[in-house]
Amino acid sequence: MEDAYLISGGKKLSGKITLSGAKNVALKVIIGALMFRSRVVLDNIPRINDVFELIHLVKILGGRAEFTGKNSLIVDGNGIKTNKVDLLHASKIRVSFLLFAPLLIKFGDCYIPNPGGCRIGARPIDRIVDGMKSLGIKVLYDHKTGYYHAQMKIKPFGSYRFPKPTHTGTELLILMSVLSDKSVRLDNCALEPEIDDLINFLNDSGADIKRQKGGIIIRGKKQLEQKQPYAIICDRNEAVTYISSAIATKGWLEIGPIPFELIRTFYNQAEKIGVKCERLKDNRYKFVFTGKLQGSKIETAPHPGFMTDWQPNWAVLMTQAIGESTIVERVFENRFSYVSELRKIGADIDFIQPVIIDPKHYYFFNVDPAKEYYQGIRIAGPQRLHGGVINISDLRAGATLAIGALAAEGESIINGANILERGYENFVEKIRSLGGTIRKV
Repeated sequence: MEDAYLISGGKKLSGKITLSGAKNVALKVIIGALMFRSRVVLDNIPRINDVFELIHLVKILGGRAEFTGKNSLIVDGNGIKTNKVDLLHASKIRVSFLLFAPLLIKFGDCYIPNPGGCRIGARPIDRIVDGMKSLGIKVLYDHKTGYYHAQMKIKPFGSYRFPKPTHTGTELLILMSVLSDKSVRLDNCALEPEIDDLINFLNDSGADIKRQKGGIIIRGKKQLEQKQPYAIICDRNEAVTYISSAIATKGWLEIGPIPFELIRTFYNQAEKIGVKCERLKDNRYKFVFTGKLQGSKIETAPHPGFMTDWQPNWAVLMTQAIGESTIVERVFENRFSYVSELRKIGADIDFIQPVIIDPKHYYFFNVDPAKEYYQGIRIAGPQRLHGGVINISDLRAGATLAIGALAAEGESIINGANILERGYENFVEKIRSLGGTIRKV
């Protein structure tokens, strides 16, 4: 099976890219669509591995999910006939945890295993489970089987305040509450625009969900009914990957369509380091390498901060910048898997230990006082990267290694291409359209 990229680097990448739909919206609206009484049509759904895995999982449950056009998907959950999610397929995709919502609504109880996906840290499952319990859902975990058993004897009600914002937790509690016969309030919720797109999708179909003073109010409805196909927003992580590819190779890129608010933080940081940034019409943008990049200091944070998903791409850019750069990762405690691989192709990167007075409140993950964390890196630049054999360990690390190989002189082999393709549609074709030399082997 072909699962590696052969890249010949050292060429400027320049041109125009039309962005695909957002992975982190596509997966959630597909699961949300399973709660409708009739079929749902979704547009701008990317043909990526994670979407194909979820489609397969929906079919195993008895539902329907299939592409009817290039990026148009029909979803129908009426045929779902089992309340237990298969362990093997759920382990491949983290979003399987959100299936609690449609399965509890349909059956009243269900069994779902620990979620899969990229291992970039201890995801805050406890916050999600505590939230479910606070809304009246009984949840038990069987350590022998690895399954959670949830029971919903009454519809969700009441309120819950997340101790720290969680993207998945906010989405799950919204989905579980949208068909309640009561009102639910969530506080200290995640602010990501992907969540807002999920809310827009549900509201367009009759839901009553509003953000209010840092919280979210869900006034339950009896049913959801789609009036017209829903097109999801484009992927801001894909945008940053291609921007970084062009700038790291000393080229230029025009990209879109995507609302400015989704990439504002990256856009502003790119300007600070010396990239020429221009806002065009119709939510399109142009980024141009101007001759030199300056080092920077970055700390990741949930939206509207600098995304954790962006920092691996940024690290490659900083290998081409003048001076020393630092990145501090506040969202996940295992997000630097790419460092050892970038070192193989010539990157000068060292781990540093940020001095944090109150780690418990500074970091967004659950801090274990007995554990030693290395949450920062120092990057020296500019560095002349060279070819090598490197390995992908998670999705965003994969994009980072591809950028590094494209910026490097000589040939590189990147193993684990299918991991990258969990979140990037037509990656090889898009890189080739910019002048890159890449093929899957």
